[in-house]
Amino acid sequence: MAINIIKWKTVMRLFYLVLCLFILFFSFNRIVSAEIKIAVIGKTKNDSFYQQSFKGCQQFSGSHKDVTCFYDGPADYQDIRGQADVIRSVVEDGVDGILVSTTDSAYLVNRILKRVKSQGIPVITFDSDLLPEHSEYRLAYVGTDNFDYGMALGNYAKKFKTAGYTEICIQSGHKSTPNLNERIRGVRFALSGNDGNRRLNGENGWIENIRCPLYTMGKRKSALFQLGIILEQKRTSVFIAVAGFAQFSPEYIPKILPHKKKIISQQVVIVSADTEDIQLQALKQNLSTVNIGQRPFEMGRIGTELLYDYIKNNTVPEREFYYLDFHYCTPESVSSCIVR
Repeated sequence: MAINIIKWKTVMRLFYLVLCLFILFFSFNRIVSAEIKIAVIGKTKNDSFYQQSFKGCQQFSGSHKDVTCFYDGPADYQDIRGQADVIRSVVEDGVDGILVSTTDSAYLVNRILKRVKSQGIPVITFDSDLLPEHSEYRLAYVGTDNFDYGMALGNYAKKFKTAGYTEICIQSGHKSTPNLNERIRGVRFALSGNDGNRRLNGENGWIENIRCPLYTMGKRKSALFQLGIILEQKRTSVFIAVAGFAQFSPEYIPKILPHKKKIISQQVVIVSADTEDIQLQALKQNLSTVNIGQRPFEMGRIGTELLYDYIKNNTVPEREFYYLDFHYCTPESVSSCIVR
């Protein structure tokens, strides 16, 4: 009887020991694998540029198992209300950090980022920063120096200056988007030498088409239609798209193919931002004159790393701006120009 009692007590001690170890193991594992949720929010969701940034986030999470990346944005055009609503949704779902490309700075701040800040959720902007007066609502910006990028687009256009006045048409997205407006300013500065961001009206022999800038709202169909109007003109023109826009459309090649001779002969010169795969397919067929590409993948990767360091280690970014370089692709260099 006494032996049985001793055996029973021994079994119970072992049982409680195993139970305690079991609880400790799973508690420790839960602490170690505590999930950090980071949302990548583009101006539009169906844009391969922002999808590349999301892949950058995913690469970082691949080596940091406590990080999970989510991707979202307005469905198919630069909808300022839609972007704010998407951020509100991820905040309500319990996101820990936000990586966002700004469509409208004032609207985004007043509609949702003030609330985000009050809840202590860190924000990094990429591709398109908040305006300087709203900088307190993000930790840092990661992406291209958009004024310099606009200058690069404008300086490349100088190669195609003709005698007398040369017509130019700038295509943009949303009228209030900070990065696109900086690019327009850079284009005009490169061509005129003046930093007033005024329409070109003969400065250094450049004059803007009366219909331009053209604003697409990020809608591919509209962007392609606008480019088609320029291509139908009889006169020589330089068309500068400060983002991919028309070239992101799967209809770009069949729609622009009938104008190939105009592009090759430089009757119409197409200088476009970005070097997404769909754009390079058009460039290979001489349906674009030059594409100047950015590094969206790195924007996502670096932005995620900065958010992670802040959330995990309370490490504030060392600087406010993390500028990335850009690269040039022509039909001749298309197979070797890409920086991944």
